[in-house]
Amino acid sequence: MFKQFLGWKFVLVTVAVAIIVATIWFVSNLSSKIQDEERKKVATWVEAYRELLKASPDANINLATEIVTTNTTIPLIQTDAAGNIIDSRNIDTSKIAQNPTYLHEQLLTFGKQHPPFIMEVNAQEKTYNYIYYGDSVILKQVKYYPYIQLLVVALFIGAVLFALSSTNRATQNLVWVGLAKETAHQLGTPLSSIEAWLEILRDNEANAPFVNELSKDLDRLKLITDRFSKIGSVPSLEEKDLILQIQNMAAYIRRRAPQRVQISVHHKEQELPAMISPPLFDWVIENLLKNALDAMEGKGKIDISIENYATYITIDVADTGKGIPKSNLDKIFKPGFSTRKRGWGLGLSLAKRIIEDYHKGRLTVKNSEVNKGTTFRILLRK
Repeated sequence: MFKQFLGWKFVLVTVAVAIIVATIWFVSNLSSKIQDEERKKVATWVEAYRELLKASPDANINLATEIVTTNTTIPLIQTDAAGNIIDSRNIDTSKIAQNPTYLHEQLLTFGKQHPPFIMEVNAQEKTYNYIYYGDSVILKQVKYYPYIQLLVVALFIGAVLFALSSTNRATQNLVWVGLAKETAHQLGTPLSSIEAWLEILRDNEANAPFVNELSKDLDRLKLITDRFSKIGSVPSLEEKDLILQIQNMAAYIRRRAPQRVQISVHHKEQELPAMISPPLFDWVIENLLKNALDAMEGKGKIDISIENYATYITIDVADTGKGIPKSNLDKIFKPGFSTRKRGWGLGLSLAKRIIEDYHKGRLTVKNSEVNKGTTFRILLRK
């Protein structure tokens, strides 16, 4: 499913890029043609206007008059040789009334857009006027169209990718919840049976030594079942001493770790209350510690550092293991990714969901160096 999702993203982006490139090419050609046509129209207008100025009283000026009066789309500004504005056409008069400098601003804009036409006014005196013109409304719309389409296509792709991502995430969540609850359900029946057998074994005092150990393992299995049953439901957060909670989990892992592994908890406060779901939070700490143990391969050091800030608390779990290659840093929290041959790749993914979805915090890799170690950071907001 994940590869299929990536394939769809590639297809969408490719199609979008093709649409944008084709649109920009087409609109660029179209705007160039419109610009050429408008320049020809302005040239015709200038010639017609010049004819009107030079026409004798009995001359036929109907055609020239029609050409001059029918231009209602291309804005024009006429100046003398000194740059003084003589006349203007097709420019919003309301803006001129509101801003006295608006016409001069438009003149500067037209000069940047197109070179002006030079119109001879008096051949003997050698006086000339300059006709500046700007882009028509239609040409402006054509020029801006690719950017509008680019925005629309980007929004469309974003919406589709978000929908696909949400659908993919929702499907994964359903799988997680279904797997977790089914696991809890399947464990329930044999646990009840084992508990009943333990009660029978307790009747014989000779069984006391191993019954106590079996009871501990049974309690542990009940805790695991309880953790799985809470996945998918809204957990009830309780105010607990975070330091004591972490110390208890560190002690539990320490008893099961190789003798050449040291696990230390560092903190400044004696108590640090925080709103957590104890079984799920313990699961996260246990998972990080077990990953650290796997990375160290039987020897090394694990340091758990707890820091209290004004608005948040950080828990850093640092090991001296083999580290994580940079190529894998973006993958370690994804379901199914594991560097172990027998690993399912679920631990870190579940841990991240527990911290971020249930505790509204963050779980990240603070830093990692190959053959030096890795530090995971939990951030809990107060």
